[in-house]
Amino acid sequence: MAAGECKRWTSDMLAVMAVYSLSIHADYRCRHSGACCTADWDVPVELPLYKTLDEALSAGRIAPAGRPGENTTVLIVADPLPDEAAAMVARTATGDCVFYHRNSGLCVIHRDLGEPMLPATCRHFPRLAVRDARGTFISLTHYCPTAAGSLFRDDVPIEIVEDPPAFPDADYEGLVVTSDDWPPLLRPDCLADAQSYTAWERHMVATCADDSASPETIVATLERNARIVRSVSPATGAAIVNAIEQLPAGYVRVPVPEALDASLVHYHDVLKAVPDEWRPAADTRNLAECYRQYVADRWTAFDAPLRRYLAAKAFASWTAYQGRGFLTIVRGLEAALALVRVEAARQCRDTNGPLDANLLRDAFRHADFALNHLAAGDELAEGWSKVEA
Repeated sequence: MAAGECKRWTSDMLAVMAVYSLSIHADYRCRHSGACCTADWDVPVELPLYKTLDEALSAGRIAPAGRPGENTTVLIVADPLPDEAAAMVARTATGDCVFYHRNSGLCVIHRDLGEPMLPATCRHFPRLAVRDARGTFISLTHYCPTAAGSLFRDDVPIEIVEDPPAFPDADYEGLVVTSDDWPPLLRPDCLADAQSYTAWERHMVATCADDSASPETIVATLERNARIVRSVSPATGAAIVNAIEQLPAGYVRVPVPEALDASLVHYHDVLKAVPDEWRPAADTRNLAECYRQYVADRWTAFDAPLRRYLAAKAFASWTAYQGRGFLTIVRGLEAALALVRVEAARQCRDTNGPLDANLLRDAFRHADFALNHLAAGDELAEGWSKVEA
C-alpha cells in the first residue's frame, strides 16, 4: 500500500502501540454540536454494520429522526457505492443525517445502539490519525466546533502527550504507513528516519508553544530551521537530530501582513486541490478591504489560539509522508495560517464587525473544512512541495 491512502488498520497492524496527541486534544469528547451530522456529507455503511442496522430498523429497535429525501430509503443501497460500503446513510431535504435528532443534538444510532454500531466515518470524526512504526498519532479537524474550541484553552501547555485519555489504542481510520513505505523525506533526494523525524516534529510543536513568538514569526523561523537542517551532509539520522538540537535560539521576526494578497494566493492554491465536483466558487468579494478594516489590527490579540492551530498542523502531519521534505511541511503551515486570515476576513465581512473569538473560531472551522474535507491531501502536498526546489 502506498503512503497517502486512508485505511483502517488491518489485523496484522494491531499490535499494541503507543498513542500520542497534543495536550489540548488529549481529553476530547463530543459535545453534540451536530456540525458533522448536518454537513450534508456522504456516510458509507460497512457490510456487517449494514446488516445489523437494517435488522434493527426492521425490528423497530431504532427509527430515523428525520425523513429521507423523496424516493429514498433510510439506508441507500443503489449503485454506485464506495469500496467496502454496502449502503449510504440517507439525508433529509436540508442535508441532515436521518439519524440526527436536532432537538437533543444526539445521534439515534449512538443513543439507542451504542457507539460500536456507528459507521466508521462517524466513529472516527473528528480524529485525523497517522500510524507508523513509532506509534499512533492523533490530531483533530477543527471543523468540529468542540475541536475548534480547544484552540482557545489555556489550562495546559502545548505539548505532545503519550496515552491521551480520549484516544486509547484502537483501529483508527487514517494514514497507515507500513514497513514497505518510505519514511518522511528530509529533502527530495534524502530520507529522514523515525528518530530524526520525531525530533523535527517535536521541534515544530515546541516552537509553536513559545508565547514570545507570533504565528508569523513561528512560520518564518521554522522555514529557516528547515533550510538549515536539510543542508546537513552526510544526512544520517544522527546528523539530522544533532542539527535540530543545535538550531539557533533566536527567531526570524516578521510582522503581521498589512494586506491579504499573499494569503489569497494560498487560498486559491487550496481551491485548486479540491476535486471539480466539490470545488466551491472562490468568494473573495471585499475580503482585502475587510482584512485591513476588521482583522489586521485585532490579529495579534489571538496569537495564542493561532499558535495552537499551527501546532495542530505540525503534529500528526500527513504532509510529512505525502510531500517531499521538511520545507514542504512548513509551507503547509504557512498555507493553513493564510487560510485562517482569509476566513477571518470573510467572517468579519459577513457580520460587518471586527474580529473576535467567536469569529476566529468559525474561521478555524472553515479553514479546516477546506484543508481536511474538501482538498485532496496529496494534491496539497504536491503543490506545497514546489518550495523544495
